[in-house]
Amino acid sequence: MLAFELTEEQRELKNLARRFAEREIIPRAAEYDEKEIFPRDICRKAFDAGLMNFSVPKELGGPGLSTLDTCLITEELNYGCAGITNAIAVNELGALPLLIAGNEEQKRTYLGALVKELTFCAFAITEPGAGSDVASMTASYRRQGDEFVLSGRKHFISNGSQADWYVTFATADRRLKHKGISAFVFPAGLPGITRRPMHGKLGQRAADTGEITYDEVRVPAAALVGEEGQGFKYAMATFDRSRPSIGAIASGIAQRALDESLKYAQQRVAFGQPIANFQAVQFMLADMAVRLEAMRLLTYKAAWMVDHGQASNVISSYAKVFAADACMSIATDAVQIFGGYGYMKEYPVEKLMRDAKLLQIYEGTSQIQRVVIARGLLKAGQAA
Repeated sequence: MLAFELTEEQRELKNLARRFAEREIIPRAAEYDEKEIFPRDICRKAFDAGLMNFSVPKELGGPGLSTLDTCLITEELNYGCAGITNAIAVNELGALPLLIAGNEEQKRTYLGALVKELTFCAFAITEPGAGSDVASMTASYRRQGDEFVLSGRKHFISNGSQADWYVTFATADRRLKHKGISAFVFPAGLPGITRRPMHGKLGQRAADTGEITYDEVRVPAAALVGEEGQGFKYAMATFDRSRPSIGAIASGIAQRALDESLKYAQQRVAFGQPIANFQAVQFMLADMAVRLEAMRLLTYKAAWMVDHGQASNVISSYAKVFAADACMSIATDAVQIFGGYGYMKEYPVEKLMRDAKLLQIYEGTSQIQRVVIARGLLKAGQAA
């Protein structure tokens, strides 16, 4: 039996997050975007309001929310600003490998820290020459006694210059491709670690995107997450669970773009009447609404499947690629409806379009999602 109703608790979570977005995020979004301000102050308020670290289990002091619950909150926060919300919500990405493969001590130490005080973490996998092609990473590690020694550089890492701890991926032997990759968790302040913020992004400018360099960084054997050589598997499992959240980000941005467009179309007068009266504009609004509803339903389905132990890389890729592409289309249409004003920073839609673009790039580009989907279809066809 299918049902499309939210529980009372879920509606309360959505309302809480929307109120926070309207009161704390929207009034500051333009300034923080313009000046590339990392929103630590807003993160503090989100932490105090219980709007961070959603997936940390209850036994560790966290809320233990489901993937669907997390998507509902993420959608509403992104209605305010995707860059600011990235800073609030990206701890989820860093936490997932530990939830998937971490031991109890790692979970207590690192996930427990997230809920005790305002703490940031980062998922460090992308490199200057290895983004979509994860198996080509060059960051390396070697075992030396009771320690691992890491060297290499990570690039485009969310919270990279702000994080208190990292989950980092490195290879023991590049010739082994994905079979040589392992995952490690350790504090960000260890000797040999340097980091810097990367400035000049097109969108989501309030989010921290950092570069991390490891120079013979020594970590204890206990830093290994799960089994050696299984890091690629843990990373892909992380993306299977996190990609529905990209759909939620897209839904938040797209809902804001549609709302702003509806309001403007009813206020803007041309040829003696509101432009909302023109069929050309009405069709654009209708198409925006259809895409938004479709992306939201696909996102919720993917999240529901994760929560019910049916995590599928194909379904998660459906949600991410459709939502990312549809959001970019909706945001672009919003700029078009605003006309020349949509191209100006005086109005919010140009920022929504800039923020939307990144959804087609991070956590696997739209092209990579199509590769994943096609391979899944072909594999299923062979099995049949």
